[in-house]
Parts: sequence; structure tokens; C-alpha cells
Amino acid sequence: MNRHKHPPAPLVLASGSPRRLQLLEQIGISPDRLLPPSIDETPQRKELPRSMARRLARTKAEVAMRAARRDPALDGAYVLAADTVVAVGRRILPKPEVTDEAAACLRLLSGRAHRVYTAVCLMTPKGVARQKLIETRVRFKRLSREEMDTYLASGEWQGKAGGYAIQGRAGAFVVKLVGSYTNVVGLPLFETMSLLAGEHFAVYENWMEPA
Repeated sequence: MNRHKHPPAPLVLASGSPRRLQLLEQIGISPDRLLPPSIDETPQRKELPRSMARRLARTKAEVAMRAARRDPALDGAYVLAADTVVAVGRRILPKPEVTDEAAACLRLLSGRAHRVYTAVCLMTPKGVARQKLIETRVRFKRLSREEMDTYLASGEWQGKAGGYAIQGRAGAFVVKLVGSYTNVVGLPLFETMSLLAGEHFAVYENWMEPA
């Protein structure tokens, strides 16, 4: 007997991030469409890190929802968006695109603790927004000049919040992590699953299939 009277609702991921897609697929969820919105991610004046993460996740979700509603194939879709912000105190670190910017991030993070905030926003088919904000504390080792130079040469930092990717080579810099690891990668899985399940999305649809 079919457990579903209707086909499951489509899911749109409002992101072009391979990491977020991989994390969702890790828990058996494959988005029907990727709709990465083009938005201005510049911090507002005196904006706090957690406020910025919430604002950008909500904006991404709203922009992607508008795009989804123009596509008949995405009728009744859920839209999932996230934004990750790395901060030292109230100072928001950039998502560097040039080496000098990434080097400044590494110098700031070297030998000290920082916080990673990810806001997750789920828009339901009825247009209701549900949000969660997750915070993880991370401490880096004191980085040598050689470690900084070789990491910068890898190019792995490009476009990453705070100028590093914890799931890559920079994982070797992490002395201590308190909180969600997947939050630092870019999508906290426990909270994402809770949001989807709480809004009756079929989260376990593919769990009985071989991984």
C-alpha cells in the first residue's frame, strides 16, 4: 500500500553551495531544485553577527520562494535557505575572494576562539517562515607563517565565511569545537531536520533505500 495519497511536496534549496547540498543528501534529502538567489550580503551598519545571519537567510528564502512560485513544476514547494557568519566578538569576518582578505582572516583567527552562526530559514508552501539560529564556538591553534602561506596557496578559503573550510585542510587548525560541527560546514543537520519535520515535510522518505 502506498504510504502517500499525494506525491511529496517539492523542496527547493536556496543555495548554490556544494557543501549544503552534500549535507542534505547525507541525511537522505535531495532537493528538487537549486535556486541560489543573488543578494547583497554586505553587513548593515552596526549589525550584529546573529542578526545578519537571520536577515540574510530570510532574504534568501523569500527571493527563492518568489522564483519558485513562477515555476508550475514547483507548485506547493518548501524553500530552505541558510546563511553562515563567522565572527570574532562583534566583528563579522568576510567571505574573502582575494588572498589579502583571507590572510587577514587567518591572522585574526590564529590562536583564539571565534563563533560561527548559521541561520536556517524554511518557507512553507503557505509562505510561513520558520527560522532557527545555531551558534558554534571554535578555537584555532596558533598558526605558523608556513601554515598560513600553504593554506592560502590551496585556494580552499575562497568564498568561505571567515576564510576557511573546516571540512577541508583547515580542520587541522581546530583545537576545540563546542556545538554543531555541521553548523560550521554550513548547514546544521539536527536543526534543519527538525524544521522540516515540524512542518510535515517527508524527511524520512528515502531512509529505507541503501545509502
